[in-house]
Amino acid sequence: MTILLMKQAFVILGVLLGLTSAVRLAPFPQADISNGVIQAKLYLPDPAQGYYQGTRFDWSGVFASLDYNGHSYFGQWFDKYDPKLHDAISGPVEEFTPIGYETAKPGEDFLKIGVGSLRKAADAPYRFATPYETINPGKWSVAKKGKDAIEFTHELTDAAGYSYRYRKTVKLVPGKPTLVLEHSLTNTGSKPIETTVYDHNFYVIDKQTTGPDFFVTFPFPLQTKGTPRGMGTLFETRTNQITYLRELAKGETTHCYLTGFGDTAKDYDIRIENRKTGAGVRITCDHPIVQLAYWSMPIAVCPEPYIQIKAEPGKEFSWKIQYDYYTK
Repeated sequence: MTILLMKQAFVILGVLLGLTSAVRLAPFPQADISNGVIQAKLYLPDPAQGYYQGTRFDWSGVFASLDYNGHSYFGQWFDKYDPKLHDAISGPVEEFTPIGYETAKPGEDFLKIGVGSLRKAADAPYRFATPYETINPGKWSVAKKGKDAIEFTHELTDAAGYSYRYRKTVKLVPGKPTLVLEHSLTNTGSKPIETTVYDHNFYVIDKQTTGPDFFVTFPFPLQTKGTPRGMGTLFETRTNQITYLRELAKGETTHCYLTGFGDTAKDYDIRIENRKTGAGVRITCDHPIVQLAYWSMPIAVCPEPYIQIKAEPGKEFSWKIQYDYYTK
């Protein structure tokens, strides 16, 4: 009798585990776009079933993949996946600097554009890895704009005292190897919105290991500030380029802040190339860089240029980032 009960228990456990696996493996809300030259797959924002549910990055424009001319440019770069993790995300994703965090008291709310209003848990500096409680997630809507574009809209009302309508259109230029991210932020509240936003650019090119085959080029002589992690052992700057001294091993990362850029948009012109596969991308924007970070790990290279955002009540702020893909 005991053996029979044990067998039944194992059967039930197996069914439950199977159901759990089925839930975990269920497809995430997603959409495909293509212009005949580039093929891309995007994850769509969804508070219950979405691929990304963290409180760090803007939920729109998360790329599962982008392929051009036999080369792949985005994909999973991390080992552990959990939708609530702050960096369980991929693609040219963006993060807005929090608004109102410094003045909020523990238990009060602050704003993250593209995420919602979040609860400040303690009297401590803001940490992007902290899973802050979401108080007001706002409302997301997604519209397919033909076969080559998707428009994301996030509307938020009275979130930590702020209201806005944020729109991002991800589109592929017809007949060209070009991706464009068009943004607009309309301040629908009574308080001015001022912050910065950067694109993390999680480039995973052909799944190649980060090392001497990669180089990242800027249109100005590079200088570093602070204490760069890995400089002189893993990477170095050569005039206007970041180059690697050896391949990065598992667990190794680099990080630095770069200076040398001017106050015009012409310095927002970055190229990432891989000598081995010949795949490259040029990144440009219609606004100047106000801060520039650089981070990399064994299969991802990530220039992180920041721009300034400012929208007075009733006003709209817009910006555009363009990615031109090429091969050599």
